[in-house]
Amino acid sequence: MTDSIDAVVRALRPLNAPPCAPGWNHAYLVELIGDAPRRDAAVLLAVRDVPEPRVVFTLRRDDLAYHAGQVSFPGGGAEAGDAGAVATALRESVEEIALDPARIEPLGFLDCLETVSGFCVTPVVARLAPEARLVPQPGEVARLFEVPLAFLLDPGNIRHVDYHSPWGVRKVYEYVGVEPRIWGATAAMLVNLLRRMELMP
Repeated sequence: MTDSIDAVVRALRPLNAPPCAPGWNHAYLVELIGDAPRRDAAVLLAVRDVPEPRVVFTLRRDDLAYHAGQVSFPGGGAEAGDAGAVATALRESVEEIALDPARIEPLGFLDCLETVSGFCVTPVVARLAPEARLVPQPGEVARLFEVPLAFLLDPGNIRHVDYHSPWGVRKVYEYVGVEPRIWGATAAMLVNLLRRMELMP
């Protein structure tokens, strides 16, 4: 692995100690949507292990029920047969981006994050083989793209912006200098990584 991926690994929760609800942003979400139980979900933060590592993102279709038209990590809601967050993230990634499970190595977890859509999401960080071929599933994913890990780990590329939501104006995280727009829950998961790496307060 490259040094930058090693630095990420040192900041993760280990695979034998997955996080559990509530999410690190629970108090904030309670103010918006109340304290009803959240549905479990997991996403795959896949880092392609090349000399300049890159993180895989999906751009969701505009007609989906949740987070339509937004940038996200591959993943989704847990199903009864899933043996934990890693299984959920891998199953959803096979469905969404045709991931070959033999080309991915789970490394650890970030902290759970709650979303306004009622999910409690566990981010699974994993190393993606350099040669892994990913194909967007057209029923859910409009396109795939990859962003250098070094860019994502630079706090200077993140800002707080006002978002006009059904709950009024609220602050959300957003990356600057990259298209499509990386913001909201996806950016917040990366902020959690930066905090765990002690790159942000």
